[in-house]
Amino acid sequence: MKNYFSVGEAAKIANMTSETLRYYDRIDLVKPSRKDECTKYRYYTKLDIVRLNTIHALQQMDISLQEIKEALEYDDLERIVEFLTEVEKKADEKISRLQFSKSKIQLAKANYERKLHGQKNTKEFFTKYFSRRVIMLSDTMEVPTLDNLWNYLSHFYNQVDPSIKDLFTFEDLAGIYTQRETSRLFAVCISHADIDGLKVLPSGTYLCADCTEENRDIVLGELMKTAKKQYNVNPEFTVQLIVVSGILQWNYQIQIYLGY
Repeated sequence: MKNYFSVGEAAKIANMTSETLRYYDRIDLVKPSRKDECTKYRYYTKLDIVRLNTIHALQQMDISLQEIKEALEYDDLERIVEFLTEVEKKADEKISRLQFSKSKIQLAKANYERKLHGQKNTKEFFTKYFSRRVIMLSDTMEVPTLDNLWNYLSHFYNQVDPSIKDLFTFEDLAGIYTQRETSRLFAVCISHADIDGLKVLPSGTYLCADCTEENRDIVLGELMKTAKKQYNVNPEFTVQLIVVSGILQWNYQIQIYLGY
C-alpha cells in the first residue's frame, strides 16, 4: 500500500488544488512530511492527508485559516476537544439553516411546477379531517411578512424558556389563529411542555378553502356563512395555514372547525 503521495496526488485525494497545498506549505499550515533532496519533490503521508481533510471540513464551517492553524497547534487535548465541539455545534446550526432554506425552495419549486403544467389551486370549499394539533401562539406577531416567515421558527424557539427549550420541536408550518377578533401567528408543535401560550386545535372535520392574500377576507366571510348555514356551526376560532407558494409570496388554507 502506498505510503507517500505527490502534491498532485494528495491534492486530488483531499479535493483541493495543488496550488492550495503549496500555499498551506508556505504558511506552515500543512507541510509535506518528506522532501527528496535530489529532485526537491515533496511528498505527503496519510496523516498529512487526514490533516488536509480536517482543514477542508473546518473551512466549510466558515472558520478562518488562522483559527484552524492555531487550533491544530494546540498541545492541550482538552482545548482541541472544546474547539471541535464548538465547530460541531456550528455545523448543526448550519445544517438546520440549510434544511429550512431547502424546504422553502422546494415549496417555491413545487408551486412554479404547478403553474408550468397548468395546474391551479381549487377555489371550492371542502371538508378535511385533522388530528389533534397543539400550536404555540406568537407573543408579538399578528400577520405574516417576508421577514418573519423566512425564519419564523427561531422566533418560537426564542419564546421558550431556555431551561425547557430542548422539550420543544416545531413543524415547518406557520399559520394565523383568530379568536374573538384577535389574531396571532402560530407554529405547530411536534413536542412540547405545558406552558402558557399553547392552544389545542381539536381533532375532527374542518371546513376548508384555499385562497390568496388578495381574496382572503372574502373567502373567509363566505366560509363562515357556509359553516353557519349548511353545518349550523358558529365558529369560536379560525385557522389560516400559510402555504408558501413562491420565493416572495404565499397563499392560505382557511380551516373552520365543524366539530365532528
